[in-house]
Parts: sequence; C-alpha cells; structure tokens
Amino acid sequence: MNPATELLLSALILLGAVFTLIGSIGLARLRDFYTRLHGPTKASTLGVGSLLIASALYFSLTEPGISLHEVLVTLFLFITAPVSAHLLAKAALHLKLHSLARRPEQNNED
Repeated sequence: MNPATELLLSALILLGAVFTLIGSIGLARLRDFYTRLHGPTKASTLGVGSLLIASALYFSLTEPGISLHEVLVTLFLFITAPVSAHLLAKAALHLKLHSLARRPEQNNED
C-alpha cells in the first residue's frame, strides 16, 4: 500500500475518532434530553461513518474484490440514526418532557 493511501486511511480514522469522541462528550455533558440527541445523531454518526469508510477502503485495497459490507452498515446507520432521533424527540414532546430552551412564543414577548 502506498504512503498516500495510508495517509488517507489514517486521516479518516482520526476524523472518525474525533467525531465519535465529540459526540460522546456531548451526550454526557449536555444538559437536557433534546440537546443530548445531537451528540449521538450528528457527531457520532459522522464518526462511525468515517471509520466504516476507512475500513471499506482498506479491505478493498488489500484483498481481492470490493468490500461492500461496510458500505451497507454505513447506509443503515445514516438511515436509522435520524429516524430514531426523530421518534425519540417526538415521544419526549408527547410526554411533555421539560426543555431548557425557551419556547418561540416566549421569544416574541421580549
């Protein structure tokens, strides 16, 4: 494997690790349920997607044939993460879960 490919794979792995770490910290540090949804659905999705793309590139270049397993997992992740976040937020709204954000009608009164 040439050095440019190794550099690309290393960059994808580091980018994936940084995004996943930021998503995990956001999940642990953010203060209410609605803001905590952003950690795993945004940053972690990009992080895991980047790691899976790096894995697909590596195995496609080192083994005969194209590795499509990681691409399928990435597609599944990109489809299910927003849907599950939407359903969780909708359930929280239905249960009238308290949010620290101000309501839009409260912003107009100022």
